[in-house]
Amino acid sequence: MTYFIYILLNNVIPLSIMIALGVILYRAFKLDIRTLSKLNFYLFSPALVFKMLYESTLSMQLMMQTLLFFALHLVAMFLLVEFIMRVRGYQNSMITAMRNSVIFYNSANYALPLNQLVFVGDAFTLSIQIIIMMMQSLLPNTYGVYSVNAHKNDPRQTLRTILSLPVIYVIPLAFLMRWLHIPIPDPIYMPITYISNAFVCTALLTLGVQLGSMKWKLMFSDVMLSNVLRLLIGPAVGFGIVWLLGIHGTMAQALVLATSVPTSLSSALIAVEYDNEPEFASQVVFSSTIFSICTVTLVIYLIQFIA
Repeated sequence: MTYFIYILLNNVIPLSIMIALGVILYRAFKLDIRTLSKLNFYLFSPALVFKMLYESTLSMQLMMQTLLFFALHLVAMFLLVEFIMRVRGYQNSMITAMRNSVIFYNSANYALPLNQLVFVGDAFTLSIQIIIMMMQSLLPNTYGVYSVNAHKNDPRQTLRTILSLPVIYVIPLAFLMRWLHIPIPDPIYMPITYISNAFVCTALLTLGVQLGSMKWKLMFSDVMLSNVLRLLIGPAVGFGIVWLLGIHGTMAQALVLATSVPTSLSSALIAVEYDNEPEFASQVVFSSTIFSICTVTLVIYLIQFIA
């Protein structure tokens, strides 16, 4: 019950309030969602990723183990959702939207505080979560952007779009500066901190603006399918992979917990930015966040049995 209340009070209610404010602001001022989306892609998200990676302490062994788990989980979920979409006969943009809603999950502003609650501020488990957050920041800005543009644009134009995104440069830069112990002067680091702190607020307001601007047509079966795959099947596959790899104890628990969180805001931001089923993507992000109150609590209970 403690976990349930914590998730409700510290994740779902604050997120819902920010989303509701976005809806209200759109209804009052008709905010331009394209501008908000570009601020997230080109300013706030890169600053957040850079700051977290620059400040982190990650060992090579831990990184390799975590990346192996992440890759296996990604491939397993990708194949599973592809099979289900073929069975259901999805077409065109809906294929990409469904796939992104399942394989991109909220590893930053939801999973990071959750990790620190469950493992009581453990630096080891925080490092695991930061590695997964890094990959979940990189993938939407590379594969995610490619997938929504591949059927619309010339491949060279799609590549140019990907190469214009700052996150793919920020990640290696942050690692390089940290490993070489290159200090950042305060007059430069303070703006980075201020901008990174604005990411969560702006991303959630953007989601609210999208929800407020769209013509609501409840896509119940598709939204619920995505929620089941993300919130229930995702962690179940995580359990199977840690067992397969022989990972035990705290590391196994942290890896499984990392896969249990709701759909990432990035999937909705990509959908809005590139007009790829934005109604579906926004509904999935919002509903999976609400349903995660119950599913994440269940996962937290179950990971206690990983020896």
